[in-house]
Amino acid sequence: MKAILSIILAAALIPVRPATAQGVKEKIQVKARLGYAIGGTAPIGLPATIRSIESFKLTPNFMVGVGGKYRLSEKLGLHAALHYEIKDMDGEITTKGYHMKVKMDEDELEGVYTGHVRQKVRQRMFTIPIQLTCEISRRVQLKAGPYLSLLVDKDFSGYAFDGYLRKNDPTGIKVVMGSKEGEWATYDFSDDMRSCQLGVAVGVDWTLGSQWGLSADLSWGLTGIHHSDFKTVEQTLFPIYGTIGLFYRII
Repeated sequence: MKAILSIILAAALIPVRPATAQGVKEKIQVKARLGYAIGGTAPIGLPATIRSIESFKLTPNFMVGVGGKYRLSEKLGLHAALHYEIKDMDGEITTKGYHMKVKMDEDELEGVYTGHVRQKVRQRMFTIPIQLTCEISRRVQLKAGPYLSLLVDKDFSGYAFDGYLRKNDPTGIKVVMGSKEGEWATYDFSDDMRSCQLGVAVGVDWTLGSQWGLSADLSWGLTGIHHSDFKTVEQTLFPIYGTIGLFYRII
């Protein structure tokens, strides 16, 4: 009797298993992505000690990744992904009364700086966004949520030139930095950068056909790129980037 019941139960479950698997598969969507980001690391609000931004060079800030969405309802879904991102920056600013620590002729100097600063930031990372999605039409999908980035390569360095530094305070000894290479003062705060960054990201996907589409995203770091006890740069610098991309629906 038990054997007969087992056979009947197994036979009843045969059509259920494929149907269940098929139902789950219909709720899953997988996309591969490629994008280019424009942005930088900056304080919230330009401080008075930074007088102007002299230049800002585009850098190869490419993003590639893959992500999946699970449909929760007709409109809502949950999206998770793994991206490899480059978030570099190369710029020049003019400062007045800006707190800095630099190295010049093997001597470390700290004080108040007035002049030009060339700044280079290098960040290579794996990013995991977790986002809630909302389909506002058949072709347009909004998404928003937190992200976690793990840095695998980082650099924050540059040089001060064509200016001067007052050691320790605004009335301290004046040290002049020239405009030619060899007369500059350099700095490197790469070791003070975080290896893990948290932030939020919002974006939109626009489907063009059955598989291809365009995307636009904005990510905003909630933690500065340096450790919280790093005070050499007087303002907290946040990574803020916008990304334009292309996606291909795999499933």
